[in-house]
Amino acid sequence: MNRYPLWKSLLFAGVMLLALLLALPNVFGSAPALQLSRKDGELFAPATSVQQFTDLLAREQVKADASFVENGRVVLRFGDVPTQLKARDLIESSSPGAYAIATTFASRAPAWARAVGLKPMSLGLDLRGGIYLVYEVDVDGAVKQTLQRLERDYRLALREKRIQYESVEGGNGTVIVTLKDAAHLDEARAALTAVDANVTLSTTTADGAAELRASLSDVQVKERQNFAIQQNITALGNRVNLLGVSEASVQRQGSNRIAVQLPGVQDASEVIRLLGKTATLEFRLVDQGNNPIDAQQSGHAPLGTKLYKERNGRPVLLKRDVIVTGEQLTNATSTFQQGEPAVSVNLDAHGGDEMLRTTRENLGKPMAVVFIERERQLREQDGQKVAVDVNREEVISVATIRGVFSNQFQITGLTSREGQELAKLLRAGALAAPVYIVEQRLIGPSLGQDNIDKGVSALVIGSIALFVFMTLYYSAFGVVANFVLICNVVLLTACLSLFGAALTLPGIAGIMLTVGMAVDANILIYERIREEVRNGNSPHAAIKAGFEKAFSAIADANVTTLIAGVVLFLFGTGPIKGFAVVLSVGILTTLFTALMGSRTIIGLIWGRRSAIKRLPV
Repeated sequence: MNRYPLWKSLLFAGVMLLALLLALPNVFGSAPALQLSRKDGELFAPATSVQQFTDLLAREQVKADASFVENGRVVLRFGDVPTQLKARDLIESSSPGAYAIATTFASRAPAWARAVGLKPMSLGLDLRGGIYLVYEVDVDGAVKQTLQRLERDYRLALREKRIQYESVEGGNGTVIVTLKDAAHLDEARAALTAVDANVTLSTTTADGAAELRASLSDVQVKERQNFAIQQNITALGNRVNLLGVSEASVQRQGSNRIAVQLPGVQDASEVIRLLGKTATLEFRLVDQGNNPIDAQQSGHAPLGTKLYKERNGRPVLLKRDVIVTGEQLTNATSTFQQGEPAVSVNLDAHGGDEMLRTTRENLGKPMAVVFIERERQLREQDGQKVAVDVNREEVISVATIRGVFSNQFQITGLTSREGQELAKLLRAGALAAPVYIVEQRLIGPSLGQDNIDKGVSALVIGSIALFVFMTLYYSAFGVVANFVLICNVVLLTACLSLFGAALTLPGIAGIMLTVGMAVDANILIYERIREEVRNGNSPHAAIKAGFEKAFSAIADANVTTLIAGVVLFLFGTGPIKGFAVVLSVGILTTLFTALMGSRTIIGLIWGRRSAIKRLPV
């Protein structure tokens, strides 16, 4: 007799039962759905929130097949797209502007599956449909921001060294520092070099005054542009995650573009609005020595100040020197301060030190928080549409400094929704440069379903042909191989569902390749068994030797392919990475099912027989 160890058989059976459970939601498919979230940032309660929407739809004779709350968002599932769109219009008209409504897809899996956390495989944009966006990064704006930072830091460095200067102005790719006394030229150069040693400094003197001209080299400009793109990719990815859009892909495209894929989202207006926002903050001291109304009427702000408006339209003069910017924020959370909405802010070490120094030196004086939002608008000039960059700057808070603080404090003066949105944008990371949509494509679900149908058809036809061949060529052992192949696909599907890996059209090709490699493993084993039988070994000895001697060949072939899959995942993008994920996971499931699964089934059927004259292989 050639019994396989019982614990290994039980392990295989347990893994496959768990795999069947995890893969089960994929059987039910998906249907059109609405995903509703509150624009004020609050989460929906599990029961009462769903009822208000189902009652609203029922009054208009619109029925939702299922309704539930998932991650604080209400999900309403419908039987078809027209019903989905009708329900969206009804909800929008009943509560204008109250909810962010995304048209998406939801699994048809029963409620008990959702209750235990079972989810189907995530589908990529080519299979599920959704929104495809291409953003262009304003790389020149990134260089301009660098010069503005230098301008600010240069003023601070000169003040700390007590070096008097006429002006520090930026423009045309340079920052020009004009000193009052040329005798302090060397001292000023040393102070500016300490700010950034990589910036090229040139000097000119005339009539007792001196100028220091700071400019970036071509290499520095290129580095700054590349950094801006990478930072924007990170920030956009964080914003997508914070907004709850799952299965998204954010990747660089070409020299200055970023491609964003939002699978399953059919109406992404709210997401697009928040994704491309370039929002940041500036903290400045209020100028109390001049009258802001006079400055507004004359149209000229006094030297060293800048005119802003508060939310109520009242003018306010702020000092040009910026204390802290949004780039120095490390975290921001929406909270409440004395019953009012607020944003709790954390600064980095440098920002904390500067805030500490400012509050210590200006107790009792007012400090303002300036909210800056940049966007690109199309305007008509000379009969043509021209893209114009627009900055919206407003003072959202003016408060008197009552105590000394450094890297932790609160911003008030916001509504609850504004606080939620500002905290999300700041926490996700400021965009290093403005981004503008240059391409927006809606990929319909019908195209994705067509890809799924064709991919599944190819998999089914190929598998049937394979099953017929294995049964004819290896007899009963071929039937075992076919069963193991089915187990392999089930286990692979379960793994993709468990880990949330997105399945794309190349991923379906990866599944087909996995099936082919799994067949190859079984063929190696069966040919080894045949060889042992031809050499005169008993059936039990042939089975044992066949698995043991084929192991090294199977392991070598699969490990080398796994290495290739890992390399594709590390260096590939988009469809290549999706293919690599399925291939790599498929190799692991192949090794498990081909070695342990085949041995378990063969051991159960033939291993318990004491006398076997021949093997049906």
